[in-house]
Amino acid sequence: MNMLNFNTHDNLIERLKKICKSKTIYQVTTPFLCNYVIFQLPDTLDPEYAYIGPFTDNIISREDILNIAEKYQVKSENLQHLEKYYQNIPQLSNEALLIAVLCTLGEYMWGSMDNFSLEKITDFYMSDIEKSQHISEIQTPEEALLNIQMLEEHYEMQQQLMQAVASGQTHKAELCLAKLSSRQFESRASTPLRNRKNYTIVLNTILRIAAGNGAVHPTSLDSISSRYARKIESLTSEAELISLSKEMINKYCQMVKNQSQKGYSLLVRKTITRINMDLTADLSLKTQAELLSVNSSYLSTLFKKETGITLTEYVIRKRIDHALLLLSSSDMQIQLIAQHCGIPDVNYFTKTFKKVIGKTPKEYRESLSSRF
Repeated sequence: MNMLNFNTHDNLIERLKKICKSKTIYQVTTPFLCNYVIFQLPDTLDPEYAYIGPFTDNIISREDILNIAEKYQVKSENLQHLEKYYQNIPQLSNEALLIAVLCTLGEYMWGSMDNFSLEKITDFYMSDIEKSQHISEIQTPEEALLNIQMLEEHYEMQQQLMQAVASGQTHKAELCLAKLSSRQFESRASTPLRNRKNYTIVLNTILRIAAGNGAVHPTSLDSISSRYARKIESLTSEAELISLSKEMINKYCQMVKNQSQKGYSLLVRKTITRINMDLTADLSLKTQAELLSVNSSYLSTLFKKETGITLTEYVIRKRIDHALLLLSSSDMQIQLIAQHCGIPDVNYFTKTFKKVIGKTPKEYRESLSSRF
């Protein structure tokens, strides 16, 4: 939401769309020190766009705000609203992190770094604003206050959602999601379905960041967020996307509960990371200790002290969790599933699975089929 009220055909986003070329991600800075990222979505019949913003790359000082107010003739009674507006804009000071995220996004959409480009535009809108901006275009205090209140409510609820997910509080996160509905966002896509997909893509990003704040390892987050990104695009109705949003909330919260490394020592975090990265590797206590150049007894004691279970128990739990996922989401043969879970002996795999789950892998798969 902007303090400046431009005609519909001249608004900022519409002007940004006009400069967009395919396979290009633009970083745009306006004269008001606000930043946006915008790009044309691939594989759409009609040109459709996604954008991120506004956000700032530095703290906006009072001196900056006064300079902007003077330059664009903001009335004194609107100054406090302008200050409040800048206080509520997210700040992203780490440009390297932003570029890394944009590169990852570009590679996901277009295949490789060679297939797209990043472009930076500064002082976008400058010439048009200096020619046409007048005092009459500044919103009234009442209009500005209403917009600011809506902005504050939106970011407050978003922060509550992220805090709930970072703590693994599923019920609280679901309540926040219900309040943070897509109706709070302007419809920027050509169809309601595309608009809902864009909203769900944003939600997936928010949940990923929140789970990262909850100390879930990036490897796990990459896997789940990529899977949901693909699933979002495959769905064909708004109802399916609404249902998926709830599923995403539950899954990310569950990950925080089960995989959070918060409070663990660096040694234990390294151990868990290696286990999560490759379940088919040699994950024995002896091998782990050798790779980390520590005494195996020390690693065993420290791991159980911090996680509450032995390293062997943790490895078995992760392998069985992966087996449950493969059994429920694929038609893969049980012997092959055993190999993917790092237990090549199918008899031992079946015995271990039944000990943990109470059913053999075959019985478990059959129980899933009987539900439908």
